[in-house]
Amino acid sequence: MTDVSPAVLDGVLARTTRRRTRVGLVSGGLGAYWPQFPGLLDQLQESARFVTGRFEEMGCEVADAGFISDPQEAAKAAEQLRRADCDIVVMFLTTYLTASMVLPIAQRTHTPVLVIDLQPTEAMDHRNTDTGKWLAYCGQCPLPEVANVFRRSGIPFRSVSGHLHDENAWTRIRRWISAAQVRGVMRHGRHGLMGHLYPGMLDVSTDMTLVSTQFGGHVEVLEFDDLRVRVAAVTDEEAAERVALARTVFTLDGSVDEDDLAWAARVSVGLDRLVEDFELDSLAYYHRGLEGEIHERLGAGMILGASLLTARGIPMAGEYELRASLAMLIADTIGAGGSFTELQALNFRDRVVEMGHDGPAHLAISAKDPLLRGLGVYHGKRGWGVSVEFDVKHGPVTTFGIGQEADGNFVFIASEGEVLPGPLLEIGNTTSRVDFGFDPGEWTDAWSSTGIGHHWTLCTGHRAKELKAAADLLGIAFRTVTGPDEL
Repeated sequence: MTDVSPAVLDGVLARTTRRRTRVGLVSGGLGAYWPQFPGLLDQLQESARFVTGRFEEMGCEVADAGFISDPQEAAKAAEQLRRADCDIVVMFLTTYLTASMVLPIAQRTHTPVLVIDLQPTEAMDHRNTDTGKWLAYCGQCPLPEVANVFRRSGIPFRSVSGHLHDENAWTRIRRWISAAQVRGVMRHGRHGLMGHLYPGMLDVSTDMTLVSTQFGGHVEVLEFDDLRVRVAAVTDEEAAERVALARTVFTLDGSVDEDDLAWAARVSVGLDRLVEDFELDSLAYYHRGLEGEIHERLGAGMILGASLLTARGIPMAGEYELRASLAMLIADTIGAGGSFTELQALNFRDRVVEMGHDGPAHLAISAKDPLLRGLGVYHGKRGWGVSVEFDVKHGPVTTFGIGQEADGNFVFIASEGEVLPGPLLEIGNTTSRVDFGFDPGEWTDAWSSTGIGHHWTLCTGHRAKELKAAADLLGIAFRTVTGPDEL
């Protein structure tokens, strides 16, 4: 058997490098204070440098427009940030300032704005605080003024108030930065769509134009022949290395046929090249096929390679499920993994919803080593081959999908639960037992009534707040199921 070298292992399983989140930052205060209270400006500028450092620690690319003191400087900062093409603009209110210093930044950058006010410490030392020292604590004073003007201007308002070393405030700020990362990934993303719609799945059908107009990015239309020619170019040595990799990553069930594994390995190498050549961030695919012809064999051989790519942060979804692949990409971007999922069964005895899917899975969020199982037939699909079987890590999870309304607008839909241990299917599918805290039948009714399609992503952690923030920055609706009252 060919051994897989560390270099090959690291290369094939290496996480994809995403574009860094670009944060525009401008800090400010009322210039009338500076001659009145010497030393105040220096203190506030030091606070601004601290904030810049915190954003850099988050891995952000910070476009710092400096410290502004009047509307003229605000206009210059707005122009600088407009050119920077940021994913989010953060306005740091260090002390009182007028709304006229904030409004042009929100108007001219055409970028979502987060307003923060972080006072120096958790409370003033009142006995030793004079007017100048107090002014460093009143960044929250103009916040209602800014909110009022934003509302009257039709600009979405979002803010975080706290102090410089307030980790609760920084947790909330990080939530907005995570949302900005999603916005950046979607604005610049390239999403592959290969093959054709699974016949009759009307909920899966998605208008590609609306993906670009509402999320940004580009949908690249691919054909299975684009994969076919790349698979045909795979060498025996490359295929053998990929088989060895599969033996390293997966536990192989005795049902795995060696020829089917070798074919899946070739398809996996070809998929890697397809993703690289078209610079894809995600891919949704389906081909029906007929009587074992090459396109049917390619479709049946996708699961191994698609799962490896999904684990690297390049999600793959079967059944031409473009919205699910986008949801998987968003989940992965916020560090939640995200595996292709649908309903499988309800367990009323254990009060859990059993969900998962045949096909690609996010291997990085598996509860244990994922299993490769050989299948002589794929249910509901033509072909045969190897499939992935696993359970998402036990603990908090979120179901997350993208719905589409009658007017064409997308909506984020989420529900938080917990994956519990227990008996699972052993049929070459991913399966997880999710407890949502109330009757599984009532959850299923409430979840279905949101307008979700029959596919979504199961991601680790309770992520509703992060997903709601991402929806806010993208300008789309957010809907959640928290109990049976949603019916």
